[in-house]
Amino acid sequence: MVFEIAVAISAGNAKGFTRLWWTVATLVSGAIATFFLSLALLTFDVGVGYAIWTSVSGVGIVILGALFFGQQLDWKKAVGIVCVIGGVVGLRLSGAA
Repeated sequence: MVFEIAVAISAGNAKGFTRLWWTVATLVSGAIATFFLSLALLTFDVGVGYAIWTSVSGVGIVILGALFFGQQLDWKKAVGIVCVIGGVVGLRLSGAA
């Protein structure tokens, strides 16, 4: 999931793929993230595994954005994060692995 978060941060800084090194970082981290996702999908059903993967990555991106990039984390986003975490736990507990 670290590489999935790196994809989002790199893509945001690549400015439409006009900044070379951020573009390279986006593509490399994307390839690595896809590799690790494929490994995770050996354990989970595709739908459940991808939902968990993207949800946890999304929460990580929001939190890192607030911590390091000055993005606002208000109570509405916090409620959304709690809902996402609840959904991920629910999916995991569903036994759909």
